[in-house]
Amino acid sequence: MLTVLAFLLAIGVLVTFHEYGHYQVARWCGVRVLRFSIGFGKPLLKRQRGDTEWVLAAIPLGGYVKMLDEREGEVRAEDRHLAFNNQSVYKRIAIVAAGPLANFLLAIALFWLVLLPGGTAVQPLVGTVAQQSAAAAAGVQAGDRLVAINGQATPNWEAISDAVNEGIANEGQLVLSVEQGGTRRELQVDLPRFGLTQLDEKSLSKLGMMPARYLPKIAMLEPSGAGAKAGLKVGDTLLAMDGVPVKTWADWVEVVKNHPGKSMQLQVERAGKTLDLTLRPDTVMQDGQASGRIGAAPEVDRAWSQSLLLRVDYTPFEALEAALSRTWSMSVTTLRMMGGMLFGQVSLDAVSGPFTIADYAGKSANQGWQSYLAFMAVISISLGVLNLLPVPVLDGGHLLYYVAEIIRGRPLSEQVQQFGQRIGFAIIMALMVLALFNDLGRLLGG
Repeated sequence: MLTVLAFLLAIGVLVTFHEYGHYQVARWCGVRVLRFSIGFGKPLLKRQRGDTEWVLAAIPLGGYVKMLDEREGEVRAEDRHLAFNNQSVYKRIAIVAAGPLANFLLAIALFWLVLLPGGTAVQPLVGTVAQQSAAAAAGVQAGDRLVAINGQATPNWEAISDAVNEGIANEGQLVLSVEQGGTRRELQVDLPRFGLTQLDEKSLSKLGMMPARYLPKIAMLEPSGAGAKAGLKVGDTLLAMDGVPVKTWADWVEVVKNHPGKSMQLQVERAGKTLDLTLRPDTVMQDGQASGRIGAAPEVDRAWSQSLLLRVDYTPFEALEAALSRTWSMSVTTLRMMGGMLFGQVSLDAVSGPFTIADYAGKSANQGWQSYLAFMAVISISLGVLNLLPVPVLDGGHLLYYVAEIIRGRPLSEQVQQFGQRIGFAIIMALMVLALFNDLGRLLGG
């Protein structure tokens, strides 16, 4: 229930701000607004105020502002100066651009509210490096402090995540500046070798480095997994595998992955006693290759994790500055990601539909108001950028028409505009189908 409510509230707020941007600027420009609708389909609530009918409709996945327009119906001679189509091209540009602009302003306000109380950040220290990963091959070591990525400062792990995504999506390369023991190193990550040429939601984990440290101790077991069948129990500490000491969980994972279906002698400590067990990892296919799996999860080194937490406080002006910077950076990255999809640089799996967005809405709401507002800010930016794309049907498509009108000195013909609308509608429908397909894939894939 929380997921549904969080999703509906987020969509309602974002759509309302977007459409109110159109509405308010239209009023400022002297255009009569006939209807302001949140949602599509059958009206659930209606109220007439002045010239405008305010509507809450049944399908809450969008909204619209209907303005007086001679192209959509007969307009009385005395009202023609109030029609949208009779405004100057610059007024029409202002009205159309106001919707996306409202989304960006909302994102800035939401980020400001999130940042103003301050909070905690995770220091840019590497806790774990997966063996045979891109990070390991580049020379990243546990304990390294990530100072910068591609010249962009990384004061915390959130900045690291943003810089990694931006590097993969925009530049196709990652140069890590790391420090340890007073020595600074520049490390080049070979992205193509490890298949990190397309951005997706797991890019950082695929890179193979993370802030957390994991103890070689069992915290969870799948009842039907190979680990449980071998006699492992929650709380067991892993000591050695085939006589080779296990120092970290990453060491253990690498050995298991490389021994699918093969018996191994495992030594563990349980309640102060040393036990010997025989373990045969299950065989699973991963990236087209057989890999071992035992169905176990490690215990997090909580002392290490606690030591990484850093208190961050902002003055109101600093919070505004950070909100502006975050909105700009995220807008540019979102735009480049969308462009990257056209050229195959970003995986189409990154396209999310209503089910995925609803899932994120529920999870962020569960984490608290700051996480929820940050989620809303991200979606607001995505909505703003999406609507500015030069695709007929979207605001950006209309802006493209108006730019052409300025260049030509006269509007494009109705036939050309209608043809563009049909193409734009087909593109949007294809995106919706792709988003729903990805949503179903995530739901069925767990």
